[in-house]
Amino acid sequence: MTFELGPALLFCPADRPERYAKAAARADAVILDLADAVAPAAKVAARTALIGHPLDPARTIVRVNPVDTPEFERDLEALDETLYRTVILAKAESQRHTEALAPYDVVALCETAAGVLAAPDLAAGANVVALMWGAEDLVASLGGSSGRFPDGTYRTVARHARSSVLLAAGAHGKAAIDSVFLAIPDLSGLAAEAEDAVASGFTATACIHPSQVEVIREAYRPTPAQVAYAWAILEASASEHGVFQYQGRMIDGPLLRHAEAVLRRAR
Repeated sequence: MTFELGPALLFCPADRPERYAKAAARADAVILDLADAVAPAAKVAARTALIGHPLDPARTIVRVNPVDTPEFERDLEALDETLYRTVILAKAESQRHTEALAPYDVVALCETAAGVLAAPDLAAGANVVALMWGAEDLVASLGGSSGRFPDGTYRTVARHARSSVLLAAGAHGKAAIDSVFLAIPDLSGLAAEAEDAVASGFTATACIHPSQVEVIREAYRPTPAQVAYAWAILEASASEHGVFQYQGRMIDGPLLRHAEAVLRRAR
């Protein structure tokens, strides 16, 4: 199983079906959210809308409520009435949780202290295709009040969680999805964070507003100069054996893999 959606994944509350098509037209994939984005009183309406307003299953993910909650079982009943096959599991904390979604490809959302610590175990799950993380729920699970400093940068515990989830996903060959950027007007801050995400190895970034989509896409899209350089060193490597020098820079195996990653994003 591979996760090939992205790089810009746009959340849409499942109880707002009038937004479904608009979100699908703007983003690389839509996350129809049955969990935190929907008030308890609107859960039934959200599931009804999920069934009654289908989108392309290949570009749609459904976020379900945590395992061991009554809403989870009701979400599964609604999913059975759809063609959607990829699910984000809120507050995933063990393989028992992801195995409860065995028929589905699962994005395990590590957004509690237990979930972050369990990231390696979650990434090893047979039906897990990606890991995602969330700062604010994580900090809330610790009794804190904010995952970011006033200037928008992450606090140390959030940076640690982000890195831990990325490493766990990479260790098991799974995709990693970066968390949302909540300051909607701050597009420059989003751009900086998305650029760091792609440089670090994230596969995609989730977002909460259509205005954020193109900023994320631009961050993940290699520049023509980056593509040309990647092609050049890969072509040069064909006539070299081992480490070699190109334009005054040492090129070895890791740098060739970096170049291959650039070309994958370009495609």
